[in-house]
Amino acid sequence: MPEQVSTKPRRSLGGWLLIAVPYAWLLFFFLAPFFIVFKISLSEIAVAIPPYMPTFDLSAGWDGLMKMIGGLSFGNYVWLTQDDLYWKSYLSSVSIAGVSTLITLLVGFPIAYGMARAPKEWRTTLLMLVILPFWTSFLIRVYAWIGILKNEGLLNQFLLWLGLIDQPLTILNTNIAVYIGIVYSYLPFLVLPLYANLEKLDTSLLEAAADLGCPPWRSFWTITVPLAIPGVIAGCFLVFIPAVGEFVIPDLLGGSETLMIGKTLWMEFFTNRDWPVSSAVAVILLLILVVPIVLFQNQQQKAAERGL
Repeated sequence: MPEQVSTKPRRSLGGWLLIAVPYAWLLFFFLAPFFIVFKISLSEIAVAIPPYMPTFDLSAGWDGLMKMIGGLSFGNYVWLTQDDLYWKSYLSSVSIAGVSTLITLLVGFPIAYGMARAPKEWRTTLLMLVILPFWTSFLIRVYAWIGILKNEGLLNQFLLWLGLIDQPLTILNTNIAVYIGIVYSYLPFLVLPLYANLEKLDTSLLEAAADLGCPPWRSFWTITVPLAIPGVIAGCFLVFIPAVGEFVIPDLLGGSETLMIGKTLWMEFFTNRDWPVSSAVAVILLLILVVPIVLFQNQQQKAAERGL
């Protein structure tokens, strides 16, 4: 009987290295720091340097390590459920990030669509204008909004000059200022992937729809928007994920009543010096962000398999 020859292509050493590099990056820059933070979250606060008492030590040997693992305490996570400050911070952060992402989408979609439909000789210039704010420090750009939004700032001066208002508006130190700061700071993160998606749009589909008598607004909603969904999802993730844990914008532009998990985490870590609780806050925040993304990717993969 003739020997069967496998038709499965063998992966070369370069192919294995190409796959190993992103996994190594994930291991060293995501999983390893995550397990370190998770280890600290299971510790107890102590007056020491660093200010916590490790619950288990990897150098204690296998038997000692197993005994320590059996005595692990999740008291810090229980504490997060008992103090309403933390769950209110999570809810407020998700709410502010969600509203900011929606506003960013409403502002960014027309910009990306206009860039994709602009003449080719103008697209590079428009793309550079979107990327241009990244050439300035993020902190400086946020500080600039203080001078714009304060009572004596440029915005109130302009509105008073136009006669639209009789007295300055209180915008700084409110959630409105936080929304403005987040939308301005993260707008390029939504425009760029959305523009890359819309630029690849097959315009012949729109021409065919027009030839069949479809009005422009209907072809936009039935052809352009559905084909732009991947770019919309990618852009919304790029805005929502960092906005949930944002600290600089709510600290500088928001008031004392602006409650976000980034400010709470900073207070626990630097003011209260409670590293175990702050690590537990960080772990829960990471799970809130990662788990929905993983579930969404699995759903998309299953949908793609069913489509095949």
